[in-house]
Amino acid sequence: MIFLMSMKGVSVRSLIGYKLDELEKYAVKSSVFRKLILLITRSDLYKTLIKHINKIRDYKLEEEVKKYPVPHHVAVIMDGNRRFARNLGLHPSAGHLLGREKVKELLDWCFELDIKILTIYAFSTENFRRSKEEVETLMRLFEKELKNVEKDSRIHKNKVRVNIIGRLDLLPENVRSLAEKIMDKTKHYNSYILNVAIAYGGREEIIQAIRRLARDIKNDKIDLNQINEKVFSKYLYTKDLPDPDLILRTSGEERISNFLLWQSAYSELYFSDVFWPALTKRDFLKAIRNFQMRKRRFGG
Repeated sequence: MIFLMSMKGVSVRSLIGYKLDELEKYAVKSSVFRKLILLITRSDLYKTLIKHINKIRDYKLEEEVKKYPVPHHVAVIMDGNRRFARNLGLHPSAGHLLGREKVKELLDWCFELDIKILTIYAFSTENFRRSKEEVETLMRLFEKELKNVEKDSRIHKNKVRVNIIGRLDLLPENVRSLAEKIMDKTKHYNSYILNVAIAYGGREEIIQAIRRLARDIKNDKIDLNQINEKVFSKYLYTKDLPDPDLILRTSGEERISNFLLWQSAYSELYFSDVFWPALTKRDFLKAIRNFQMRKRRFGG
């Protein structure tokens, strides 16, 4: 028995593993094998099979996510539009268009998971430094999208209150007017909230809050001794809203980039290495599941 299980101190399992390793090396070097693999992976049957497997994996992950509490407020830094377009050999504006379509998908995912508040970082104050052509393209895109939001049946069916947060005074008149119109039209909705940060900067938000607070102190509307975190929060763009539970950033960058600086003090951060237009539902579900596991691990 000992002889059968071991030959010169080498186990049968090790020998089998060695033979498999050698076979694998041969297969990798074999041009016939490589052509066969390429042929299989390009076939419609393979693509259909992978599609079904992915659907099953997504379903299982979604069912797992639904077993536990989801974050009440998710904020997203949508990064990587231009790099995604360049990698495909497209103009940067194409990346912004694809990114816009991804926002619609994200909103649907939040409805499905019953995530009540979604905040998206669409355009920062620093983005005004980009080329005139790109800024004008983005402003036209915002104008078109705000018109679409106003008529979007999903917004009205799901009772979504839309807030446009940021330095609206820096936006073109047509964009600012549309922003004010959609906010007024949805202000009574209370099932979901969608915050769209345009011409937004975290430091700028805090400075603006300090100015408003100082003005109220000067006009005797508030006493200096009354100021605390809760009072100060009332002067931010996100007043009356809970801070984000989870902040997700795409494109592999691991920084906050002047986004919700005050509000993110205790938020969980999750960084995905995919560009924003390429984000899949599975990527989003992974972020939510990661959040849930952190909360369970630390008793949150």
